[in-house]
Amino acid sequence: MRDVLGPGTTLGYCTNVHAGESLAETIGNLERYSLAVKKRVSADEPMGVGLWLSAQAARELLETTEPLTRFRDWLDETGLEPFTLNGFPYGDFHGPEVKYRVYAPDWRDPARLFYTLDLARILAVLRPEGAEGSISTLPIGWRASMGMDPSGPGQAARHLHELAVQLERIENEQGRLIHVDLEPEPGCYLDTSSDVVEFFENHLLRGRDCDRIRRYLRVCHDICHAAVMFEENAAALANYEKAGVRIGKVQISSAIRMAGDQLGDTERRSALDQLSRFAEDRYLHQTVIGDSRFFDDLPLALREPDVEKLQSEWRVHFHVPLYLERFGLLETTQEQVDDCLCALEGRGLVRHYEAETYAWSVLPSELRVADLAAGIANELRWLRERSSTHAAV
Repeated sequence: MRDVLGPGTTLGYCTNVHAGESLAETIGNLERYSLAVKKRVSADEPMGVGLWLSAQAARELLETTEPLTRFRDWLDETGLEPFTLNGFPYGDFHGPEVKYRVYAPDWRDPARLFYTLDLARILAVLRPEGAEGSISTLPIGWRASMGMDPSGPGQAARHLHELAVQLERIENEQGRLIHVDLEPEPGCYLDTSSDVVEFFENHLLRGRDCDRIRRYLRVCHDICHAAVMFEENAAALANYEKAGVRIGKVQISSAIRMAGDQLGDTERRSALDQLSRFAEDRYLHQTVIGDSRFFDDLPLALREPDVEKLQSEWRVHFHVPLYLERFGLLETTQEQVDDCLCALEGRGLVRHYEAETYAWSVLPSELRVADLAAGIANELRWLRERSSTHAAV
């Protein structure tokens, strides 16, 4: 949807919520879900989609020119506008256990470079001439894994430099600006805005190609991720702006919040019991307690000795529906969504916005929706109504 969050902006939802690695499965999901969402929120105008294409699907599209041309034509006919790609998950994002696997291959591995270049070549064909396209990618790798490899950051930076060279070539030859946006995530090598700025300054902006790096390598700001790290969104955005690191895309998402410091003992035990229903086997749910105690996953935090006595606020990396503010004794970080969008309003810093609630299928039963397309449409409506309300003030 165009101009919902300001002139020149595009808003869509990320299709990594749908399972399927093959090209046929990807198209089937777009037909079944994305067109149903479009019918609800943008029946008469194009609707933005943040496409997730696995490495397998990307290879299928590039085997010959025919599959990609046919795919582009079908998207044009249906009114689905692929303005951005999610290049974070490389393989199966809906298997029984994803957890740490989502960070492989990381940016030390040439496979990550080749996959991202495949996505860039695809997006350059899908976008109209003169248009801009964005691709979000993982924040180098998982921090613990990177910590065991002193040469890792340098190797990752070399791959990113090569990526920037190839993205410049695509723009020169095809007239499409495609930028790749590093997405900070809790527990990763880059998990706060300060980490991102430091990596750019120490590894990417030390040579003579600074202009190229700033144009083609940017940051994808995920609102939920910043909230989990207790990082104020406005402060994070200011850090990027001060350092001259562009924001290529904002992923609009909301985390779980438990105000343990505001609950009595009995309520806190009940809240922890409710929180335990979000401990599931597929995804990693990084948890921060009191802005300083970090746990790789929610089950680890819940097993902490004397957990019921921890009178601190909990924030959990679990992407919950954007329109939820509170459920039972738990809350969401929805106010961070508002803070971030307000900080960006009217400034023209970001063109691409993507609602990224991928965890619908693993929500506790009481929060699941019978119709996934309706749930996604409700998120987009909520964002549109929020924007209209602010514009009227």
